[in-house]
Amino acid sequence: MEAHLRLRQIARLHAAVAATLLAGMVGFHETLHESWFQSFYRAVVTMTLTGLDTVPANDSARAVSIALVAAGLTIIAYAGAVIVEAIAGGVLSGALAERRRERTIQQLHDHFIICGYGRVGRRVAEEFRAASVPYLVVDYHADAVEAAQGDGVLMVEGDATKDENLRRAGLERAQGLVAASDSDADNLYVVLSARTAHPDLTIVARASDADAERKLVLAGADRVVLPYTAAGRVMANLVLKPQVTAFLDVVTTATGPDLQLAEIAVSETSSAAGRTIRDLRIRHETGALVVSLRKADGSFDTTPEPDTPIEVGDVLIGVGSPDEIRALEDLFAPHETVAR
Repeated sequence: MEAHLRLRQIARLHAAVAATLLAGMVGFHETLHESWFQSFYRAVVTMTLTGLDTVPANDSARAVSIALVAAGLTIIAYAGAVIVEAIAGGVLSGALAERRRERTIQQLHDHFIICGYGRVGRRVAEEFRAASVPYLVVDYHADAVEAAQGDGVLMVEGDATKDENLRRAGLERAQGLVAASDSDADNLYVVLSARTAHPDLTIVARASDADAERKLVLAGADRVVLPYTAAGRVMANLVLKPQVTAFLDVVTTATGPDLQLAEIAVSETSSAAGRTIRDLRIRHETGALVVSLRKADGSFDTTPEPDTPIEVGDVLIGVGSPDEIRALEDLFAPHETVAR
C-alpha cells in the first residue's frame, strides 16, 4: 500500500512538471513570438529557478515568468517533501517494527528457540505452530530471513553462534532450543553456548554424521537427530511396515487430524499421583489410551497393566484424539491448574 502511494506521488510530480513546462512554453511563444524550442528552453530555465538569459521584453512575458517561478517553487517543495517522507517514513517504520519485535521477545517465557531456518528449521517451526507453542527463530542468511518474514515468524536476525544473539532471543527464559543449522560446526557452537548459559535447557541438535552426533552430545545436546539416517529408516519402514509407519506418522505430528501422542509428566501436586490406571479409569474418563510409562530411572514400561501405579516423576505416554489428549492432561494436571 505504501509503495502504491509513493508511485502516485511520483506520477503527480511528473505530471505537474510536464504541465508547467507546457504552459510556460506556450506562454512564452505567444507573448515573445520566439521559436518553440527557445520558448521551451526559457520555460525550463525559469521554472527550475536557474535564472533568465534576458529580461522578458514585455509585461505579459514577465507575468508568465512570475507564474513559472511560483510553480517551480511549489514543485520543488513538493518533491522535497516526498523525498523526506520516503526516507523518514522508511527509517521510522523500520525502527518501530524493530522495537515492537524486541518488546514481543522480551515478553516470551518458556518458549523455544530455533537456530537455523532452513528446510529442517522450517519443518520444526511448522510443528510448533500446529502445537500452539511459543517460539522464535535466529538466523541471518538472506533466504532464511525472507522465508521467516513470509511465514510471519518472530525472528532475531543474527548469527546464532554469537552469545549476544542468543541472549536477544531470551535464552535465559527459554524452555528448549533446536540447533537446526546445516553446519555441524555452527550447531556445535550453539549447543555449547546454550548449555553453558542455561544448564537446564532442553537442547535438540541436528547432525550430519555419527562423529558430529558424538561431539554434539559431549557439548551438551540432550538429543541429536541425523536427518539422513532418520529418512533412510522411514523409507525402509514404509516398504517393510507401511501401515505401522503411516500410523506413527499420524500420531507423532502436531498437525495430525485424528490421533496424537502426548507425554505428560506426573508432578507432586497432581491428584492422580500414586494411583493405578484402573483406579483412575483413564480410558473411560478421557477416551485416551496409555501406551507407555517412562519411570524415574529412565526405563520404559510399555503397555502397562491396569494395576500399575503411576508415581510422581513418571512420564505418561498417551495416544488419542486432540480432545482426548486434553482430557488426559486435565486428569494429571497439578492442583493449581485444576483450581484455576
